[in-house]
Amino acid sequence: MKASVTTALAAALLVLTTASAPYGPPAADQPCAGQIHPNPGFERGTTGWEAGPRIVVLGDAARPAHHGRAYATFAGLDVTRTDLLRSTVTVPANCDLTVRFWVRTTTTETMRGDYLNVGLAVTGIPPKTRFSLAFDGGSQWRQYSMSSGTATTERTATASFLSSETAGNGVTTFDVDDVTFTLS
Repeated sequence: MKASVTTALAAALLVLTTASAPYGPPAADQPCAGQIHPNPGFERGTTGWEAGPRIVVLGDAARPAHHGRAYATFAGLDVTRTDLLRSTVTVPANCDLTVRFWVRTTTTETMRGDYLNVGLAVTGIPPKTRFSLAFDGGSQWRQYSMSSGTATTERTATASFLSSETAGNGVTTFDVDDVTFTLS
């Protein structure tokens, strides 16, 4: 009798311990979710960005930032010059990266001569300019978006903002703010 009670007790313990065990594979992390850039609004200066001199400024009442108090600006000087702002992030396998950004344009130009070319270069895809903005972009903040697409391998993605200014054609200032790098 003692052997059958011990066997029954052992069987009951086996049922209790196996019933509490998780069923199926362990839950995986969600690597394809959320904003991944450490400084999308330039509130910490150029942290996380490769930037030319004089890129980040603080907004004021006359020229406020889109959100927060800082933004990147390509200040018009009416001289022939280029300036670059860019940042590179890692895109995990099977994830899509969407880069959204806001631009405001202030100008005295009457014909196109100054540009802000915006591109997204992704490992394995030839780089290309996604947007070429000129003086007709508008003095109000406008949002733009570009996406990397998905791939089965990890990749790097570089968002770049390249301003090009021509002397003698008026002054154009391009302001950029809230550049989010979101995985999905």
